[in-house]
Amino acid sequence: MVEGGCGGEEEAEGDSGEMPAPSAAPPLQRCNGFLPGKKAEDGGRGGGGEREEAEAMLSAAGGRVETRLSLRRLAVLAVFSSYSLVNAFQWIQYSILSNVFAVFYGVSFTQIDWLSMVYMVVYVPLILPATWLLDTRGLRLTALLGAGLNGLGAWLKCGSLAPGRYPLTLAAQAVCAVAQVFILGLPSRIASVWFGPTEVSTACAVAVLGNQLGTAIGFLLPPVLVPNTPNDIDLMAHNISIMFYGTAIVSTLLFFLTGVVFEEKPKYPPSHSQAVLQTVPPEDYSYKQSIINLFRNIPFVLLLISYGIMTGAFYSVSTLLNQIIVTHYEGEEVNAGRIGLTLVVAGMVGSIICGLWLDYTKTYKQTTLIVYILSFIGMLVFTFTLDLGYLTIVFVTGGVLGFFMTGYLPLGFEFAVEITYPESEGTSSGLLNASAQIFGIVFTLFQGKLTTDYSPRAGNLFLCAWIFVGIILTALIKSDLRRHNVNSGIMNLDVKAVPVESPVEPENTALKIQSAL
Repeated sequence: MVEGGCGGEEEAEGDSGEMPAPSAAPPLQRCNGFLPGKKAEDGGRGGGGEREEAEAMLSAAGGRVETRLSLRRLAVLAVFSSYSLVNAFQWIQYSILSNVFAVFYGVSFTQIDWLSMVYMVVYVPLILPATWLLDTRGLRLTALLGAGLNGLGAWLKCGSLAPGRYPLTLAAQAVCAVAQVFILGLPSRIASVWFGPTEVSTACAVAVLGNQLGTAIGFLLPPVLVPNTPNDIDLMAHNISIMFYGTAIVSTLLFFLTGVVFEEKPKYPPSHSQAVLQTVPPEDYSYKQSIINLFRNIPFVLLLISYGIMTGAFYSVSTLLNQIIVTHYEGEEVNAGRIGLTLVVAGMVGSIICGLWLDYTKTYKQTTLIVYILSFIGMLVFTFTLDLGYLTIVFVTGGVLGFFMTGYLPLGFEFAVEITYPESEGTSSGLLNASAQIFGIVFTLFQGKLTTDYSPRAGNLFLCAWIFVGIILTALIKSDLRRHNVNSGIMNLDVKAVPVESPVEPENTALKIQSAL
């Protein structure tokens, strides 16, 4: 990246606007992870110039906050979505060809399933260090790590193009799994830092869309590139090499684009809530306190579990889809991939529609609950129509299931940011993803066992039961749209970071809701 390469262009080309600041407001400071009672000093510290600039921005034009939208935000979103796409593609490329890779490497289906589950296993212990890095070292470094490790894992796979090299391909997949840790938590951070209040949910949905599109391409392309040729291993190796080398080349290109396009933040904040957060001295931030605050926030804990259930169910279905379809429709590996594509593409449409709907209505809890219920209904319909013998019906029910189940993913991110503001978006998103990975591992193991020992219906009903539990938990979440209130000018932030223990705050807590009248 060339420092300041778009600095002058942002002011000239970006959309600009002003938002009224709350009257008689106390000094605006971010309380995510602040040590209780710790206040910023106006002088004598490193970074004072940046704070003075931010404060001047907040008080510009007679107490009005200047906000501008940078054109660079579109390039940042496009590049992130692209390398997130490649990472998701690498996650699913083995599972959708589980029977092919089992023959090629001479291993069991369970060992092939682990090439998918390694993404989930690696994520859980690394998510806290990764979110700490995002909060303390910033967006650009985290993005470069995600894109770089993604490329490294892709090139390592090119060395596993021979039977008997399963350990090497597992190690390469583990590197891609580490890259995922630096990718999955970024959509809500990128949306909040770079996009305005009327487009933030849509931007988050588009960022998540890249990952979903990668899964969709991972369902569609591998069965076409690598047909099942069990009697010709050399041809199989050649076909796999085309897929592996192509992925490695694209990953490398996206790594260099990430270095060129990504900046830490735009020159001007895109929203009032971001202007508030940018006044905070970084030395006053405590990552440990931020984690404590999140786990004391009861609505967030409920969302953490319900999000993990829904997304874990999606991971499990995606991992086992080949086995589920081939059980009832032998020799239909290509159509299994197409059904997966239908599931994810329908979910992409659902994500965009939900993002636009949230930006328009701000009905986070209502939308999340409705989508959850419809996902449960979709899973039941998919389960009981799977063995009817008509692939067309499976395509339709899979699309309906994907529309709601995959469309739920950005809803969870944005709802979490709203009810936990001003805590770090990366930290809340990272914890949501960690929950999803844990549930994904458990669900994949149990559903896989039930599918193998009994039938796909038994495994799917296992997921249905858990999704029903998620509906109940979602209904119990208290909707407290803090970020939206700040952007609307009806909430001020106190200096202290008092942990949130219940949805209803007393007068002296970290967030004080003030009358707009």
